[in-house]
Amino acid sequence: MRPPLKTTGGIPDIPTVLVTVLLAGPVLAGLAGTAAPAFGYFPALGYDTLSLAPFRQLVAMPGLADSVLLSIGTGLSASILSLAIVLAFVAGWSGTRTFRRLTRLLSPLLSVPHAAAAIGLAFLIAPSGFLVRLVSPWATGWTRPPDVLILNDPYGIAMTFGLVAKEVPFLFLMTLAALSRPHIQDYFKAGAGLGYGRMATFFKIILPQIYPLIRLPVLAVIAFATSVVDVAEILGPTLPQPLAPRLVDWMNDPDLSMRLTASAGALLQLAVSAAALLVYLALESLFTAAMRRQIASGRRRPREFWRRRFALLPMLVIISAMALSLVLLALWASAKSWWFPAALPQKFSLSRALETLHMGSSSLAATLVIAAGSALIVTALTLWLLEARDFRKRHETGRLKVLVFLPLLIPQIGFLFGLQMLFLLAGLSGTLAGVLLAHLIFVFPYAFLALSDPWKRLDPRYAKAAYSAGASRARVFWHIRLPLLLRPVLVTFAVSIAVSVGQYLPTLMIGAGRVVTVTTESVALASGGSRPAAALYALLQLVIPFIGFTLAVLVPALVFRNRAAMRLEQAAFR
Repeated sequence: MRPPLKTTGGIPDIPTVLVTVLLAGPVLAGLAGTAAPAFGYFPALGYDTLSLAPFRQLVAMPGLADSVLLSIGTGLSASILSLAIVLAFVAGWSGTRTFRRLTRLLSPLLSVPHAAAAIGLAFLIAPSGFLVRLVSPWATGWTRPPDVLILNDPYGIAMTFGLVAKEVPFLFLMTLAALSRPHIQDYFKAGAGLGYGRMATFFKIILPQIYPLIRLPVLAVIAFATSVVDVAEILGPTLPQPLAPRLVDWMNDPDLSMRLTASAGALLQLAVSAAALLVYLALESLFTAAMRRQIASGRRRPREFWRRRFALLPMLVIISAMALSLVLLALWASAKSWWFPAALPQKFSLSRALETLHMGSSSLAATLVIAAGSALIVTALTLWLLEARDFRKRHETGRLKVLVFLPLLIPQIGFLFGLQMLFLLAGLSGTLAGVLLAHLIFVFPYAFLALSDPWKRLDPRYAKAAYSAGASRARVFWHIRLPLLLRPVLVTFAVSIAVSVGQYLPTLMIGAGRVVTVTTESVALASGGSRPAAALYALLQLVIPFIGFTLAVLVPALVFRNRAAMRLEQAAFR
């Protein structure tokens, strides 16, 4: 018999070292590779002395201040609004039948890539979109699309709504995981017994306990929202654009000296995201102080009928808008003609879709290879990391959690410029292998988040019984832990595929225009105005993860069709 080790210190295990190299290594190297050109040092282009000229050129760019304000305003407001919607909904409806039903509807929305969601929302809210068609011409008299700037509005309202629609499902699932702590429902009952309303109980008793668990995801959402590129390209303002898409344009400018300006802008983007994080932390402190006064006041607020309905409304709007947007993608992909103001297509035809699909078969193949390869690697690495730490009795620490979230806390554009240079020197720029390696950096955090909680909830008595019977460490993993975690592992694989498919900026930067995926194609087509083609590619972004999630449901049901106890055990990890 070989019992598990009891040590908690000593030399780090191999998977922890690999994860550190995978996550921290590229981020730090990319930051260094971005900082050097920002200060005028780029020997490959003949700039071999340090200089502040890139920053002077950056400051001279027209509309720079507006771009910075747009990035902070849209990103911070979308993040705070998303968090408020999630917390209000959870406070008012946690544990109810409505909560369970909406949870089943919200969970699939997490797998919808940002670009696909933005394209679907554009079809919904555009001046010639579905909502206007529903009331035209019978209610509005419009026989042509109204001359109203809804998409790409100068204040970024459409972009903010698009970000909220995508970040609410993510923050909701993070909050749902935090609510899985023991005795949470008992606190609701205790609060009710003391005369507190459901929402008052949540904000005064439960939120202070679970907020530390969702704080890092919230900060990651802020960092992403203030530096997003694909959603900004589709829904954001154009004159000027937010800062991040302008940086991409400068990096791809034929004038190679603009790369130094783009690098300086990338450091500015880091400062912009950091400023947004500091503003949020200041607001967090103010909210904490206000909540302490509320707790000390003893106000119970037992009647919350209208507050609960008000908390439910935004969630219903988001789910309805997202569901309708996905339906519109399918309609546009199969429409042969759909002229305004008709609410539905006049003619349907799959011939154009099949022709577009045939022409884009190479991008579909590249997407499948990159997504499946990165998902397989990160799922295996996550299992190896969790098993090694469990074997050494090393529990998840704050340091590990920060390491996992590092690529999400730092804006992609802040270090991808430098990483692109490193991949170019290594001969990996513009290759499938290079794009796959870049995807690993951003896919692994989601794989770890998806699998770490089911791993912690696995009953340790199974492994102890096997060890006492003389089973080896490998046999315990392959014959006990892995079968018990089959559904969570397959779900993790599917989540990783969905995240990889949605990666726009890493594919664009590391692929150097030579590696084309359905995501990069859909964003390009959405900007070019071809609705059927853009809808088809956006639909492909949904179909690929859908296949993964379908297999995650069907395979365990098939494998354990004659094992009733195993089906119950698998259900415990849902």
